[in-house]
Amino acid sequence: MTDTTATLFIDGAWVPSSSGETRTVLCPADQSEVGIVSEATGEDVERAILAARRAFESRIWADRPASERGDFLLQVADALQERKAEFARAEAFDTGKRLVEAEGDMDDITACFRYFGKVAGQNPGRLVDAGDDTVISRVVHEPIGVCGMLTPWNFPLLQAAWKIAPALAAGNSFVIKPAELTPHTTILIVDVLDKLGLPAGVANLVLGDGGVVGAPLSSHPEIDLVSFTGGLVTGRKIAASAAQGIKKVALELGGKNPNVIFADADYEAALDNALNAAFMDSGLLCSAGTRLILQDTIAEQFVDDLVARAEGIVMGGPLDPDAETGPLISKDHRDKVTDYVQRGIEAGGRLRTGHHWGGPEHEQGFFYAPTILDRCTAENPAVIEEGFGPVITVETFSTEAEAIAIANNTEYGLAGAVWTSNSGVANRVSRRLRHGTIWINDFHPYLPQAEWGGFKMSGVGRELGPTGLEEYTESKHIFENTEPAVTGWFPRKG
Repeated sequence: MTDTTATLFIDGAWVPSSSGETRTVLCPADQSEVGIVSEATGEDVERAILAARRAFESRIWADRPASERGDFLLQVADALQERKAEFARAEAFDTGKRLVEAEGDMDDITACFRYFGKVAGQNPGRLVDAGDDTVISRVVHEPIGVCGMLTPWNFPLLQAAWKIAPALAAGNSFVIKPAELTPHTTILIVDVLDKLGLPAGVANLVLGDGGVVGAPLSSHPEIDLVSFTGGLVTGRKIAASAAQGIKKVALELGGKNPNVIFADADYEAALDNALNAAFMDSGLLCSAGTRLILQDTIAEQFVDDLVARAEGIVMGGPLDPDAETGPLISKDHRDKVTDYVQRGIEAGGRLRTGHHWGGPEHEQGFFYAPTILDRCTAENPAVIEEGFGPVITVETFSTEAEAIAIANNTEYGLAGAVWTSNSGVANRVSRRLRHGTIWINDFHPYLPQAEWGGFKMSGVGRELGPTGLEEYTESKHIFENTEPAVTGWFPRKG
């Protein structure tokens, strides 16, 4: 790939947009130019979808032994590690996150490809006891077909990997559209797939605006499954569009994640992790622990200590050696977070720290200081809405039952945590929390081998784990009668 404007990948070739249009990608830390990429048209998307369909119908990938598909994914993992520095820099400059965070992301992405590479051939189906020795009855798992993938800007390659790896492991073809603000690592991973010899048409990449480029990936009749990670509003539109064609959907739509801390928890560990839960990656995680729910007997001191720690967090760009957190993705998003916090204050939340854009050294970027609002109530919009920024709201509880009720009082249900030294409390609370992932005395770790996804408005379906692979398959029952015979149900006459 030498022509930097030929950044669409369709039917095995790097091509420019059919309109010749391009987009300039800027780093949100200082608005410096990161690169220029193609801006696809509806015609380009159509060609990509039809290429994916032809590849699938040819069975060129689907009929490969599952173990070979798994070996291919292991090669992808190796290539990622060999090019880790290149990938990490691309991710850091697209998103503005610190380089060290992007490097950690690359290790997580590698682990995802390794996991699906290893399990690709481990689900051959099952025999079903038909109660008849003359019958062989089995359930097999087959690739679903052509997958439309839409990924967000906060973890561009991680979210792409969570979709690409199981889709390829199962034998599908796909068309992927990354967020228009952060395309470069998706371009790089498709380059890896191409260089490793993935057959033409199996992987296709389109770039551009969601309305033009993303919409067909949920509405086109040749798409069999659409997988989307992003906001609730867009997710609803995708689900409605996919429903017209009765397509399978997998939606991860964010969260409003409770971090429940009891008075008997390890204080220093809980304090430190409360900072990580909400402010890691500038709070730009669907699973960020932005709802801090404290037992009332420790709340005042805990918030005081949290504020003191938060005020010491240093903001900076990808290569700033002193930076501990980066910018938000754009001016528009920073304005949304600013408005979100202001409405939280007007609704009665007490601003303890933050709610500003940094100092003169931050003027060229889209920074927003770590922010804490305490004395929040369940009716406060800052408690209800997903702010998607480095903002903590603080609520308090007295009893275990009250803690559970507060933590579950949200339309979302992606993740949450409980901190206590009492194992009985930990297990009771974790079982009653209506969220897809629960951490006990920790926050944020995930495992490729464990399912990820949410309850309620946080989405449908699961990524990662065995279920994450099954999302990209269809189950088929094959019933074989080894001794066919006349039934006599409709007897011959005459």
